Amino acid sequence: MTQKKIKLELKGITKFFGKKAVIDHLDLKVYEGELFAILGPSGTGKSTLLKIIVGIEEPDSGSVFLDGKDITNLPPNKRNIAMVFQSFALYPNMDVYRNIAFPLKIARFNKADIDKKVRSAAKLLGISEVLSSSVSKISGGQKQRVALARALVRDPSMFLLDEPFSNLDARVRFTAREELKRLQKKLNSTFIYVTHDQRETSNITSRVGVLNDGKFQQIDSFDNLYNFPQNKWVGDFIGNFPMSFIKKSDSISWGFRPEWASIHRGNLSAKLVTNELAGDINYWLCETKEGSMIVLRGNKPREVGSKISFKLNKYNIYKNGVFLKQGR
Repeated sequence: MTQKKIKLELKGITKFFGKKAVIDHLDLKVYEGELFAILGPSGTGKSTLLKIIVGIEEPDSGSVFLDGKDITNLPPNKRNIAMVFQSFALYPNMDVYRNIAFPLKIARFNKADIDKKVRSAAKLLGISEVLSSSVSKISGGQKQRVALARALVRDPSMFLLDEPFSNLDARVRFTAREELKRLQKKLNSTFIYVTHDQRETSNITSRVGVLNDGKFQQIDSFDNLYNFPQNKWVGDFIGNFPMSFIKKSDSISWGFRPEWASIHRGNLSAKLVTNELAGDINYWLCETKEGSMIVLRGNKPREVGSKISFKLNKYNIYKNGVFLKQGR
């Protein structure tokens, strides 16, 4: 079996803002040609981590390695890493062509090479027809592609994307995710992108790092994050609803998702607190006799206060802060 080549490695990265460690002794390996996502709620250090990788922020301790070389003390322009910001950071007084060409002009490429690179990137990203347009006159999706094209012409060693789809409407975001996936495969380059949107990570990446309190709580496929969370925080954060827990003894609980339970005359029961409709599925927030709040689902609303019997088809065994294995 061929061993994967490590493209980026972070060792013991720590970053303080005041007395608070927003990144806390963090380790990470990202492999050559990988599309890796960093997922987490707002304020958990996701963007700060990207800025440390690209060199905009300096870590208080730890090291950054790119292709096996320590780049911790290199300035951003010496790292050959392209970063696409959430705001796109385009120049409104320039047309699309000049926005894409800007980093090449700064690097003193000749006009012929600039023109070739700009038009090639524009063709790849489907924006050739707007090269002469002002960036203030194009759509949000087109602005995002311009920002990607401007990063692409530099022929960087890797790409960092900070919340790349957050300024786009829902329909454009869906298309943009597929375009990014296709672009990454075509380039066979390494991409790291930050997001708080679980739908993005579930659709286009093979590995996701879930970040909270300055540390990766788990690095895994999205399916494994959902089905086999390593701790309660991951179980609560991943999915449309927090994971439900039923206490079995002083130190052991069963954790489960709504679809892991069957609603009929089962050996477990709970009282319905409220109904929530999602499409054609009813989700029921219920309370067990021990006072635990759980989420079940069915095909129709039920009366608040009614008793619901159910059984678990599978569950994760939770003990002393971690999940041990999956039952049934």
